[in-house]
Amino acid sequence: MEAAAQETRILDAAETLFYGRGLQAVGMAEIRDASGASLKRLYQLFPSKDHLVEAYLRRRDVRWRASLAGHVEDQPPGEDRILAVFDWLGSWFREPGFRGCAFVNSFGELGATSDPVASAARDHVDALKDYLAGLVSEAGHSAWLAQSLLLLVEGAITTAAVSGDSAAADHARETARKLLELDSASSSSSAPGRG
Repeated sequence: MEAAAQETRILDAAETLFYGRGLQAVGMAEIRDASGASLKRLYQLFPSKDHLVEAYLRRRDVRWRASLAGHVEDQPPGEDRILAVFDWLGSWFREPGFRGCAFVNSFGELGATSDPVASAARDHVDALKDYLAGLVSEAGHSAWLAQSLLLLVEGAITTAAVSGDSAAADHARETARKLLELDSASSSSSAPGRG
């Protein structure tokens, strides 16, 4: 049990430091100091910094998507769930220490030289797209919307990180609402018996 608690403390410290300052700016000694683990124990659990970075990203992905889904699933099925994605983003953007997407940030730092970082970033984006596709399908909308919503989500995150303005979520939400209206109008105008 102590090993699991120690691993959690190390990952918590890594997440705070990596997300707050960047992957390359943080050394293993800083993570050791912040977590209270010995350097020997740190390397027993994570044989290299690459292993620790990948573990941090994989854990963050699971927690990030679970938080999003928890908020979205509080809404009734349908379009409200799709729009709730952007409401959740707005709340996240207003959190102290928000620095944008950990996966985009990590990919920008190490994606060209680290296959694990590139893979974790791709897996995160693919899982988010699949989640959005499920919401789109549940709401009875066209499958093409999932990719458009993904672009709105990623664009809002980047815009909020660069500008420091959480209103990027509201703008993306309004664009998503208009896309849903457009898809509904397109579907009803092409329905059999119309025209």
